Amino acid sequence: MSSTITVRGIDSGDKSWLRREARHAGISMEEFVRRLIRENRERAERRAKPSEVFRHYFGPQHGVDLPPRQRYGYRPLGFADDSET
Repeated sequence: MSSTITVRGIDSGDKSWLRREARHAGISMEEFVRRLIRENRERAERRAKPSEVFRHYFGPQHGVDLPPRQRYGYRPLGFADDSET
């Protein structure tokens, strides 16, 4: 599956940097950009969720007994009948 993306308006300094880094790595600029995107995506996917970080620092291993997770359901509002007042 091949897809194409065109990026316009790249700063000349950024383009020169891409060219130098790709040349240094011995790959094309396209491959260099693909690798940058893949590495950043993988890093973002490995990033811990806030609940995991909280559990790591405040969980049972650190002397904090967290209450079980609860779901809060929706309860429709009830209004008093106007004829009763």
